[in-house]
Amino acid sequence: STFIVASCAAISSFSFSVIEAGFPVSSPVQFQAVERIARETQGPIIAALARAMRADIESASKALQPAQKRRIHTFIASSPIHMKFKLGKEPKEVLKMAIEAVQLCREFVEDVEFSPEDATRSEPEFLRELCEAVIEAGATTINIPDTVGYTTPEEYGNLFKFLITNVRGAQKAIFSAHCHNDLGLATANSLAAVRNGARQIECTINGIGERAGNTAMEEVVMAMKTRKDSLGIQTRIKTEEIARASYLVKTITGMLVQPNKAIVGANAFAHESGIHQDGVIKHRETYEIMKPETVGLSSNRMVLGRHSGRAGFKDRIVKLGFSPQAEELEAAYQRFLIIADRKKEIYDEDIRALFSDETRKSTGDRFQLEGFTVSTGTKSTPTAGVRISIDGHIREESATGDGPVDAIYKAIQKTTGMDPDVSRLVISPVTEGQDAMAEASVTLEYKGERVVGKGSSTDIIEACSRAYISALNRL
Repeated sequence: STFIVASCAAISSFSFSVIEAGFPVSSPVQFQAVERIARETQGPIIAALARAMRADIESASKALQPAQKRRIHTFIASSPIHMKFKLGKEPKEVLKMAIEAVQLCREFVEDVEFSPEDATRSEPEFLRELCEAVIEAGATTINIPDTVGYTTPEEYGNLFKFLITNVRGAQKAIFSAHCHNDLGLATANSLAAVRNGARQIECTINGIGERAGNTAMEEVVMAMKTRKDSLGIQTRIKTEEIARASYLVKTITGMLVQPNKAIVGANAFAHESGIHQDGVIKHRETYEIMKPETVGLSSNRMVLGRHSGRAGFKDRIVKLGFSPQAEELEAAYQRFLIIADRKKEIYDEDIRALFSDETRKSTGDRFQLEGFTVSTGTKSTPTAGVRISIDGHIREESATGDGPVDAIYKAIQKTTGMDPDVSRLVISPVTEGQDAMAEASVTLEYKGERVVGKGSSTDIIEACSRAYISALNRL
């Protein structure tokens, strides 16, 4: 499913109107996730996705029970190709199913969203008839999805204009944009929809989502904020939290943000060209259309080193948006001192990664990495040894592998007695240079469970090891 903004209750403080938390009928984990978000998140409407089927709608209703404000988002395909080959149904049957689905939703909730799937490849007249019928049946939001990322801004804007003008009862509903980024047009299409009457944009932080992703929340929000003179529409998003939320989503999902990504990429506010640098020094607005502070970034990098004390370290942690407990702060500071001995200068990005790494740990963790050794070379078999604390008892094992990371993972498996499959491993630099902090994200699958572990260090092997141990503890 596509999440409206994000499926993480931890970032609901953004003042999002709606969080589409998941697709409850699809799996027990999805059901539990929606139910938990509904229970723990205050403020936004919590929405659950459901096909135009009784079982889906009843499951969504049940998962949403703890929420103060509930919405069921039901959908059915409306394009000729989807109706014929996916549903095997005629338009009249689809129309009937859509009406019945919305009516059933209204038995459980007052707030119902309806989506004609693949709307941008649907016949406009059938789309008009479908939207009109579901509004009559009680739909309060009409979402027009560009499901396959096919449309262009002009086409999409004109479609909204046509529907809002010609659908009887259109004034009773909010029209919503939902775009995929297959052609790189998701943000442009969403803004075109807003220009033509849409008042909800379904989007995700960092643009994550199926295939090429969805409309990026940070892009549409900052476009509306920066070009309010042109668009005349604003949101209630606290833009100063964007950078932190982006990092949180990257950390949770293990999906990297490309350096040149608009708004939240590492280079988004970097000026390398001498001409650009000269202009920015003389007057910032020569090359900056928005201030980095508006998305929660510091205008100047704060460099810490091995002689920085606890007070300076804590001050930087707080300014980066964290609220450290005393134990977390001390553990992070000790890691900071170790890294400061290896790395001449430590930047905000390093500190954010380091502190996040430490706060992911729990004193109740069963496994703790105490140390490791690795031997590798072009004509030698990679060998690794690990020293791990298991429930307070130290165990040591060694193993060989196809490369140093494989060797150390096998040594950890021998030590812990757990041998999960590594389905994904991503290693990325946090900052630049040969002494850069590395952040590793590993996805493990074990006995039907799937977890993501994170770790950071100036040593890539150590970062990978910490990520693996982190994931084992989650298992």
